[in-house]
Amino acid sequence: MTAEAPPAEIHHAHRDVTGGWMRPAVFGVMDGLVSNFSLVAGVLGGGAGGRTVILTGLAGLVAGACSMATGEFTSVSSQNELTQSEIAKEKQELQRHPEDELHELTLIYQAKGVSPYLAADMARELTADPEIAWRVHVREELGVDPDDLPSPWAAASSSFVAFALGALVPLLPFLFGAAAVAPVLLASGAGLVLAGGVIARLTGRSLWRGSGRQLLLGALSAAVTFGIGLLVGTGVA
Repeated sequence: MTAEAPPAEIHHAHRDVTGGWMRPAVFGVMDGLVSNFSLVAGVLGGGAGGRTVILTGLAGLVAGACSMATGEFTSVSSQNELTQSEIAKEKQELQRHPEDELHELTLIYQAKGVSPYLAADMARELTADPEIAWRVHVREELGVDPDDLPSPWAAASSSFVAFALGALVPLLPFLFGAAAVAPVLLASGAGLVLAGGVIARLTGRSLWRGSGRQLLLGALSAAVTFGIGLLVGTGVA
């Protein structure tokens, strides 16, 4: 009686890097924080009062979140539609020119370092089943997983929520009764540092570098709009 082979050990797990939520969420929270920080800084520079700042900031929050969600939904939907179109084209090519597609797949494996004979055997084995064949060709030729396309709804919802959360940070001091610039600077600066640190942690980068980069970029954006507001003032009709 032969001994059974031990099960393969899994030493580590990878995070999902192809899903449709992380990129819009990261982009959304930073965009919301920086854009509303800059917007609030601009109206403060123009001499606006607390009520005007709150109204402007809330309008920027809602408008920006809706715009981000709409853009992400359209972008991901369009990308998926393009991918589906290319998948349909690949299926047609497999039906019309199966030998050419088999040769193409063989060349792809050879380009990856597989010997010609083994590459031909692999291509022939993988294309024996039509349902497997088109999936293999799509992964190898288009570089996408047809069974794991990003969700436009996930992208839109995560973008909306993330933008709103980021855009809320510069408004918090005024919502709690503040009437000066300093609390806005502190809250927004802390938000930029925290967001930059979280992003750096998720991507495996230096916390100091990620936090410092976001703080610098956000501060520059706010400084520009504050300066414009200071120069123009509130007298523009």
